[in-house]
Amino acid sequence: MAERTAAEPAAAEPDFLQSNDLACEAVGGKVIFATDEWFAPANNLLKREKPNFSASAFTEFGKWMDGWETRRKRTAGHDWCVVQLGVPGLIHGLDVDSSFFTGNHSPSISVQAGCLGTDKPPPFTLEGDRTGMAASDVQLAAVAKLGSEAWPELVCVSELKPGYSDCCHNYFKVNFNHRVTHLRLNMHPDGGIARLRVYGVGQRNWSSVSPHQDVDLVALTNGGVCLGYSDAHFGHPRNMIGLGRAANMADGWETARRLDRPKHLKVDQQGILQVPGCQWAVFRLGHPGVISRVEVDTNHFKGNFPDSCRIEVCSLTPEDEAQCISNSWNSGKWQVLLPTQKLRPHHRRLYSEEELALRSPASHVRLVISPDGGVSRLRLWGRPTAPTAAAPTNQEIPASKL
Repeated sequence: MAERTAAEPAAAEPDFLQSNDLACEAVGGKVIFATDEWFAPANNLLKREKPNFSASAFTEFGKWMDGWETRRKRTAGHDWCVVQLGVPGLIHGLDVDSSFFTGNHSPSISVQAGCLGTDKPPPFTLEGDRTGMAASDVQLAAVAKLGSEAWPELVCVSELKPGYSDCCHNYFKVNFNHRVTHLRLNMHPDGGIARLRVYGVGQRNWSSVSPHQDVDLVALTNGGVCLGYSDAHFGHPRNMIGLGRAANMADGWETARRLDRPKHLKVDQQGILQVPGCQWAVFRLGHPGVISRVEVDTNHFKGNFPDSCRIEVCSLTPEDEAQCISNSWNSGKWQVLLPTQKLRPHHRRLYSEEELALRSPASHVRLVISPDGGVSRLRLWGRPTAPTAAAPTNQEIPASKL
């Protein structure tokens, strides 16, 4: 990462970074239109990996950049693209990352939001390497039918800082209480952006779910969201509720090694380490429900898996949740759902209803691992219960209500 000799003090990271990235390619996000992709294609915006830089990398069109970069505009207007979210939902904040774009970043950006129903799917998509290309007249005519220039604004025209390590993350808090399926990212007038992160909470129409159907109540696609954790040194807990099985260790939750471990480790009769302390992560379920099956997957964690885990649950009102967040989850009436279990490396373990200690509805869960380590996926299958004042829910807002 490029450095500057006089770095400004780093600002505190916003709370919305706890939420899920609803636009990442790993959850199905994709760029379906871009006015211009001369130096670097717009699909790079949604890569899971952090941006890279190679001083010696060039293409036939110019300097290779790990992001979206348009040509220096010499005609009227400005450049823009349309992003289809992988998981539609409520957006809490954006990170427009300009990493490594230090003399070629876009001076300003704005962001608009749309909610397109299933009866109005976009009539096009972009495929392949589009470096050196621009939108055709046919594509421009097709995208015009979306009316994206009239979509409501999430972020008004705002300055974008250059891609030095101390200022490359341009954070924008969003106050927009409507479901979003697509975004229009505007560059004013042209330039480059490395990544677009869209932080929020997915939404599902729970009225369409049969009361006899088991669903993963904590899944990202069903509205699950991480609300707090003790440590995320190598990987954020929100990775555990992502799609499919983890691609690698980076696609999971991994903590640092606890420094208070005894110099000589001992185990009990069940082979579980007797150590002080633990690490934990708290999630709000996408919908309150009764959990009947649990999956804890340590896929890829072969020499750094936790020794053991347990799962706790509780039911919280929105006011209770806000209080717990404000005191860093040092309170709460937690009950044990899954008693302490010995874990294995690189192994997906399923726990049946008979192994669970509770059959009561819950709105929040806490995964506790001891003493430290990594978990790639957490699945909590169960049946949603009728929402009450005792628990918040991430209910989908129908497009017709917007």
